[in-house]
Amino acid sequence: MYGYTSRSLHIDLSSGRITIFDTPQDLMVKFIGGRGAGVALAGRRITRNFDDQAMPLIFATGPLVATATPTSGRSSVISRSPLTGTICDCSAGGKFGTELKRAGFDLIEIVGIADTWKMISIEDQNVIISDAVHLVGKNVTDVRKAIGRDGADAVIGISGEKQVRFSSIVFDGHYLAGRGGIGAVMGAKNLKAIRVKGTASVGVFDAAALRVSREEIMRLLRASQAVFGELGISAFGTAALVDLIHARRMEPTDNFRQTYYDHSSAYSGYALKTRFFAKKTGCSGCPILCKKVGEKGAVIPEYETVSHFGALNLNHDVDSIVEANRLCNEYGLDTISTAATIACYAEIQNKRLAPETILDIICDIGECRGGYGEMLSQGSHRYAIASGRSSASMSVKGLELPAYDPRGAFGLALAYVTSNRGGCHLRAYPISHEILRKPVATNRFSFEGKARIIKIAEDMNAVIDSLTACKFVFFAASLEEYAKAVSAVAGREYDTQSLLRTGERIYVLERYLNTLNGFSAVDDDLPERFFAEEGTSSPNIMMKPLDRKAFLQARANYYKIRGYDNNGIPTPPLMEKLGLEEYL
Repeated sequence: MYGYTSRSLHIDLSSGRITIFDTPQDLMVKFIGGRGAGVALAGRRITRNFDDQAMPLIFATGPLVATATPTSGRSSVISRSPLTGTICDCSAGGKFGTELKRAGFDLIEIVGIADTWKMISIEDQNVIISDAVHLVGKNVTDVRKAIGRDGADAVIGISGEKQVRFSSIVFDGHYLAGRGGIGAVMGAKNLKAIRVKGTASVGVFDAAALRVSREEIMRLLRASQAVFGELGISAFGTAALVDLIHARRMEPTDNFRQTYYDHSSAYSGYALKTRFFAKKTGCSGCPILCKKVGEKGAVIPEYETVSHFGALNLNHDVDSIVEANRLCNEYGLDTISTAATIACYAEIQNKRLAPETILDIICDIGECRGGYGEMLSQGSHRYAIASGRSSASMSVKGLELPAYDPRGAFGLALAYVTSNRGGCHLRAYPISHEILRKPVATNRFSFEGKARIIKIAEDMNAVIDSLTACKFVFFAASLEEYAKAVSAVAGREYDTQSLLRTGERIYVLERYLNTLNGFSAVDDDLPERFFAEEGTSSPNIMMKPLDRKAFLQARANYYKIRGYDNNGIPTPPLMEKLGLEEYL
């Protein structure tokens, strides 16, 4: 198979057995790779607990990885979320996917639980499981120093060891498989680190056609103001969104009790760049280079991180926000869930937390230290229920909401609840058309037409995560250009519609696997705050509560368009139509 190595790894940590097997060709034809292949491979095993020895932890690449296609260096991690109980995938940056592909493997499937802490080392076709007891109790930087930085690595910090429910796997020091607590799955397996280095090249079917498609994508990227413009994400990183979301009066503030924060300019993309003399860096194979690193090596936070450690916690001390990001990277904590859980704690305790207190709580969570550290390590949903204030958790399906208030973008409100992994902006990313006006502008204060838009976007993003590419490139390019790229790489003909059908297959399978764990329409809902309380209005922007009747009608429309029943469950005819009958 062109675009694939045709070999994959199965590692059983309980027995220490390492098996190299042929990558199932039908799996890659049907699900492409990355997210799709991982979800399909996990299958019905997703009904087991996250810490069950049979629960798989899958690292998967796509056909474009390690090729000349722009933004082709990503990989996907798939398992069951310890935080939400949903099937969970994370798209991770860095160079792990590239090194894994060059080492000769399309994916790694890890099962079992090691008797002591272990590390996996992969160098081309040589795979070794070694003791890692000496790495226990170390955070990310110290682990990386101990194992060496030649190649790429995926490690967990202390939070993963402690199985904090929103702990992350950290790739190459500061690229996180962040959401859903997938680092706790790695910790439950007593696996501290994976190190991989490869030297082989990946064959493509038509190198000349790939060069042409690459140039088409690059021309579109260079013409995009959102990507390469003077104020775009290449110049300022995703923190470029701070000022825009502020102007739209939809920045989550004080645990979503307000939607406007007077002091957000302190941590805008421009402020961070000028304060820390930020320079560009990014993932393997990426021309955008949206990541920013300060003059003294400080990793500049992403938009979600600065906004949630900023406005959400009523904090505009920029040094503490950057330090909060560093601590989360070191412990291996999802910054969105960490900051949102702290904001939930502040509301329940009726406190305004000082910057230094926020930093102390991060450490307490990462170490599961003390009463509150241990309680907060369970996430805002469990903490709020235990405190008798379930309404204070701003989450969907137990996953804390990111830094966009749904009262300011109705498509986003729908996308939050239909997301298979819980409250997430990246499954459909309606911010693109509702706020950035890409590819076309839609009325952000209307549910009209949003059900179909969200469905198509979810399918598209499932494909993007399976290729595996970066969503930012689609501010400029489209699936039309990437269909040409994957056709050139794999030697099979793809077009926009065939890719979208694959995306639909992936998305519906995820939804069906969630229903096996009891998820249904009752879980597709927003916190009551958004229906009962106003946001922070201005003379020109009225941030009214969401209309529940209109919301429920939009959700019903979405179910109908998807082919689900009234309870949000995929029907047998839909599963058969998409070739998913083997999962029934």
